[in-house]
Amino acid sequence: MENFYDRTELLIGKDNMTKLKNSHILIFGLGGVGGSVLEALVRVGIENIDIVDNDTINITNLNRQIIANYENIGKKKTIVAKERAMAINPKINIVEYNLFYLPDNANCIDFSKYDYVIDAIDTITAKIDIIKKCQELNIPIISCMGTGNKLDATKFEICDIYSTKTCKLAKIMRKLCKENNINNLDVLYSTEERNNIIVPDNSTKHSPASIVYTPIIAGMLIAQHVILKIIKDNK
Repeated sequence: MENFYDRTELLIGKDNMTKLKNSHILIFGLGGVGGSVLEALVRVGIENIDIVDNDTINITNLNRQIIANYENIGKKKTIVAKERAMAINPKINIVEYNLFYLPDNANCIDFSKYDYVIDAIDTITAKIDIIKKCQELNIPIISCMGTGNKLDATKFEICDIYSTKTCKLAKIMRKLCKENNINNLDVLYSTEERNNIIVPDNSTKHSPASIVYTPIIAGMLIAQHVILKIIKDNK
């Protein structure tokens, strides 16, 4: 009987397929980046994934978020993401944490049970707290820097936080990592200079600009990084 991951197994081998299947992953954020990370990890055959988000889908998500469509506007992203994941692989064990993660509610999540953590959220205090907890428990983590206002997806790179440049969020994170004795951190960031944003007339406040492919490609690059890190011992 065929399995949906048979073609993946041809590429990486049965032992690596088993290793992926049994890994337990935690994803913070189900937006353009995090939703695409989840999509890739489910389709590669990982069967234990927990997801954290407190947002609902709205019409502005339709231009870039893989889980968003007109039918699920107003629904919780965690619920929609779980339904999509289980529609791809009904065997998946997926737990939703419908919360806005902050240091004050960090105890809601037991970090010690995860093999890899993916940070795809925007709140800086939460990002640092997640990174510190992973460092304390020696859990691998990759953190996404800014993908808004980016047009050239070929400018994305994965490197250590202290090797980043250009990205405003990465600059803030470098400072905070140093202050919190975080000596290294895998991040995805863009070397692209900030694009000029066309702000509507009489608008004093606007969200970051975005286009379909940049957050999706960023998410896929993060997923690739995690997948290769998990299987590297068996390659």
